[in-house]
Amino acid sequence: MVILKQTKEKTMVKIEIDYEGELRCHSVHISSGSTLTTDAPLDNQGRGEGFSPTDLVATAYGTCMATIMGIVAKSRKTSLSGLKLSVTKEMSSDLPRRIAGLAIEIHMPLAEDHVDSKSLKEAALNCPVRHSIHPEIDVSITWYWA
Repeated sequence: MVILKQTKEKTMVKIEIDYEGELRCHSVHISSGSTLTTDAPLDNQGRGEGFSPTDLVATAYGTCMATIMGIVAKSRKTSLSGLKLSVTKEMSSDLPRRIAGLAIEIHMPLAEDHVDSKSLKEAALNCPVRHSIHPEIDVSITWYWA
């Protein structure tokens, strides 16, 4: 059964989370059945055997940028084969514990003067996760063009 509710303004997706103990959670994306396990990081009492919740925020930012660029590229029949992103997450040293910074590197398989480069860059910079990130998080984005 797919749990997906769409209204005029929003789409809702249900994710169920079970706490397994020892700072580990198992999550299920209900509409697809995909699963994900998170662990607390080593520097916060965890085992660090998987993505931490804040790692997922960093991952979401990078994958959202790539996905939105992919949508634009697909509509323009432009290949992004070879596109690579890396995201480095920095945690705060004070309390409350939080993401202090994200450094994103985008390695584009296209030249900067490509006809679609401006549209692709604009798409990445306007992905939904970017608009969901707290403005106090220091985000730096570096582009590398072929």
